[in-house]
Amino acid sequence: MVPSPLALLLTLGAAATVLAEPLRFVDCGSKDGSIQEVNVSPCPTQPCLLHKGTSYSINVTFASKIESQGSKARVYGEMLHVDVPFPIPEPDGCKSGIQCPIQKGRSYSYLNKLPVKSEYPSIKLIVKWELVDDQDQMLFCWKIPVEITS
Repeated sequence: MVPSPLALLLTLGAAATVLAEPLRFVDCGSKDGSIQEVNVSPCPTQPCLLHKGTSYSINVTFASKIESQGSKARVYGEMLHVDVPFPIPEPDGCKSGIQCPIQKGRSYSYLNKLPVKSEYPSIKLIVKWELVDDQDQMLFCWKIPVEITS
């Protein structure tokens, strides 16, 4: 018997959920929102080992303290207290699991991908992930230690 595509998808989804452990993170200035949970998958231990050529799933659950028509993500690699911009495929929060407009008092699950390119150097650094509202104020900001490896 050949398993259906749906059965395979459900099995893979369950496996991914098991790998997504809530992370210890540093809140770096969430003003217009409050972070409830940060998940990076797969990242079973910290610092997260990020393998070159792999993409990681990001899931941040947060509550908004404001109303906003939109949101935009900014991601950085922090080295020696310098923020180096880190491109992500979809910076628009409204295309990343958040139903816009954002409403005050509601909780949201922000979902995105963190691609680790093969040409990145092998290095230990801090990933800093910000989501700003339409007034460029911080809905959330979190940091975690990572190590980019081959």
